[in-house]
Amino acid sequence: MASSHRRRAARDALRQRGEGGRGGDRAGALRHWRHRDQGMGVGEHLYENMVKRTKAAVSGGEIAALLWYQGESDTTSQEEVNAYKHKMEELIHNVRTDLNLPNLPVVQVALASGYEKKYVDEIRAIQLGMDLPNVDGKGLQLKEDNLHLTTEAQVQLGHSLAQAYLTNFLTEKAHILLDY
Repeated sequence: MASSHRRRAARDALRQRGEGGRGGDRAGALRHWRHRDQGMGVGEHLYENMVKRTKAAVSGGEIAALLWYQGESDTTSQEEVNAYKHKMEELIHNVRTDLNLPNLPVVQVALASGYEKKYVDEIRAIQLGMDLPNVDGKGLQLKEDNLHLTTEAQVQLGHSLAQAYLTNFLTEKAHILLDY
């Protein structure tokens, strides 16, 4: 029963990752993934819910890494672009602190799409320039909305994220598992 509860909590934690990107308010912007001590606003519960659900899902287990795919909502203005790197560094610091995992590995996905092309390119450059392993989302198949990934592309991205994690953080085991 506890195992079933943990699986359900883990599934809910993974599903929650998309809550911020829906609707016209673009609540998925990185500025809305703020720590409770940094002020709240639209989407104020995104960060707190992520931490709470992660702690529930990991009961009796361990967290291997943070896999982060976000940023489309930050492609709407130069102000969002200018703040992106600092806010991402802040988010990583806060997650590591709140989960008491100071060395938690992070793998980031460089955007596949966004709202304004010129800002997409700038956010991608920031993401690819950070000292983090990156999986490049560019070229993955998009749905008709030209924003969200198709199911097939999400599966492909999942494999790429797993490969990036194994290659960057479990190098001695990677050769065995990458053949999958």
